[in-house]
Amino acid sequence: MPADRVAAVFRAEHGRAVASLVRSLGDIDLAEEAVQEAFAEAVRRWPGSGEPPNPAAWIITTARNKALDRVRRESTRGARQAAAHALLTAEQDPPEEEGAVRDDRLRMLFTCCHPALAVPARVALTLRLLGGLTTAEVAAAFLVPEATMAQRVTRAKAKIRKAGIPYRVPHEADLPERVGGVLAVVYLVFTEGHTASSGDRLVRRELCAEAVRLGRLLVELMPDEPEALGLLALMLLTESRRPARTAPDGTAVLLADQDRGRWDADLVREGQELVRRCLRRGRPGPYQVQAAIQAVHSDAASAAATDWRQVLALYDHLLRLTPTPVVALNRAVALAEVHGPGAALAEVDRVGLDHFGPAHTLRAELLRRLGRTGEAAAAYAAAAERTGNAVERARLLAAGEAVARG
Repeated sequence: MPADRVAAVFRAEHGRAVASLVRSLGDIDLAEEAVQEAFAEAVRRWPGSGEPPNPAAWIITTARNKALDRVRRESTRGARQAAAHALLTAEQDPPEEEGAVRDDRLRMLFTCCHPALAVPARVALTLRLLGGLTTAEVAAAFLVPEATMAQRVTRAKAKIRKAGIPYRVPHEADLPERVGGVLAVVYLVFTEGHTASSGDRLVRRELCAEAVRLGRLLVELMPDEPEALGLLALMLLTESRRPARTAPDGTAVLLADQDRGRWDADLVREGQELVRRCLRRGRPGPYQVQAAIQAVHSDAASAAATDWRQVLALYDHLLRLTPTPVVALNRAVALAEVHGPGAALAEVDRVGLDHFGPAHTLRAELLRRLGRTGEAAAAYAAAAERTGNAVERARLLAAGEAVARG
């Protein structure tokens, strides 16, 4: 059996196995250690004996046995004695289920994304425990030292333990508010992958792939939550454009200039179908509206053929749902196409966001269209100063030089 097959099972089943053991043990560290040992055992045994008929069950059973062996060896510790008792009695006396959904992975998601944890810690724990990414992989994705990420994960686990953060899905009355936090973490992972905040790559494919996988998991676990559908649709439609977002030399290609024949047609179809499912439910939310905006773009054969009036109407709706400066800034893109760059520039200046690189990028594009080349060049330079991504910075500097030359 090739090693990459065990690696594929690890990525697919790590979160489920850890979550299952946490329910029995109440100890994230012990559960994670046992699952790691179970996969190490799989690497040793499966090449000779073959993959078992149910790899997930084999991993969970082996991990449970590994955990039991460990707590027996350390049975002088009170907490580990309790863990051993929990393991021995789990099958005979399963714990009472709580909350609206009965799934270990969903409980783990809500635990990792608890509002008592800082957002960076929520992201790190979600990728580490449910995504199965190593600490080194998570650190590399966010361009921080491995030791920093390890400390972040360790502190988050300690806070869960010391603060008594419950391992459960919130009760139905609390679910709507808490779901938003879970979706936000997944979307944060995706946005960092889609346009990396720093480094020499425009896209971090592994983060995009992991966010989409988590999005599919959320739809599976919460099939009646339309915003989970909307988030998945938004990510799929955005990800469909990845093949066209960079030129052969690695430079960034804007949406208006992309070869739409290179968009992933399967992802477009799937994303559009999810948007239609959202529309049939009639419970619009921010992710669903953003997905609908991306669906309008994906419907157009070219940038010129885009139904910008519909895009603007959808942004008007989104702004009512989430009246934030960033939404207002994005709305200005559509406003420029419907009412001209002058109207859009007035809106961008009203919104402000001087610290926000994309605001300067949009100002530069609008000023260029208005023929105010000196100001446009300065705005491109300001945008370049505010991005840590080398690919995006190179594009902005080149655009500034081009507009300055006239």
